[in-house]
Amino acid sequence: MPARPHPVHRPTTYAVTVLAVAASVALAACSGAAEASSGGAAGSTAQAVPAVNTSPDQKRITATKDERAAALLPAAVRARGTITAANAGAGGGTPPLVFTADDDKTVIGVEVDLAHLFADKLGLRVETPATSWENVFLGIDSGRYDVALTNVTVTEERKEKYDFATYRKDDLAFEAPKGGTWRVTSGKDIAGKTIAVGSGTNQEKILLDWNEANVKAGLPPAEVKYFQSQTDYYLALASHRIDAYFGPNPSVAYHVATAGQTEAIGHFSGAGDSLQGLIAVLTRKGSGLAAPYAAAINSAIADGSYAKVLQRWNLSSEGLEKSEINPPGLPKTD
Repeated sequence: MPARPHPVHRPTTYAVTVLAVAASVALAACSGAAEASSGGAAGSTAQAVPAVNTSPDQKRITATKDERAAALLPAAVRARGTITAANAGAGGGTPPLVFTADDDKTVIGVEVDLAHLFADKLGLRVETPATSWENVFLGIDSGRYDVALTNVTVTEERKEKYDFATYRKDDLAFEAPKGGTWRVTSGKDIAGKTIAVGSGTNQEKILLDWNEANVKAGLPPAEVKYFQSQTDYYLALASHRIDAYFGPNPSVAYHVATAGQTEAIGHFSGAGDSLQGLIAVLTRKGSGLAAPYAAAINSAIADGSYAKVLQRWNLSSEGLEKSEINPPGLPKTD
């Protein structure tokens, strides 16, 4: 899913090696033009993770209907008994969010699982059409889709047009070869390291801001590298030509789980030091769907089914204690 970050102006006070201008690993938190803030540390992980099921037979986590959440649904939705929860999985998608299973046709992923789980809580049958990122919003605007679960970050700009019910943290992560002792808990920890990042992303802005601050503080600069493709990034990481990759936590978690050669060595909010970025169910403003979804999510949190879904996709670190309706989002930018 393409990001919509604002332009990044690279400082010239330190070394930046550009191998190619590209997106590196897809999935830059899908958080719109406002996703260029510095990140706050959220710990690090270096533990064993469960295998990822990429077959079409998903054996999804299910849940029982929550009558109080269902009672909040608009009467028309409750009467028809179905809901459409779109995702941006067209063209293959981005694992582990939404992507095509081993049969090359079944759409799977954590967003699909959560769409089914929350529909269970609302007592509804759910359809999960895969479309493009742009068409997700167009479909919500036109009423073609009721809601969307597709890694949409809450922003102040989006809140003017849409209502949100949060269900995951929007986090970034550092990925490094397994077995090392280096951990990233603050910007100072990147000093003197060689780090790859996607061009034009919020994580690039964070990295460059940290680097500039380190140089001003008399610390050695990090060398920032950009790669043409995901394969090139993996090869550089495996051959130790880079010390780490800084990218969206879900893509890092998926690669850690499936490749088995790397580990996450630090997590940071995608929204900045003073704000935890949040991923949310996207609904048309005034549709009356944000409140029942928040109630359904909180019910799934309470009974443990929500945690089980995140665990099966290695995203437990992004779990929330409570769903919120329209919380503070990433600020607008000039």
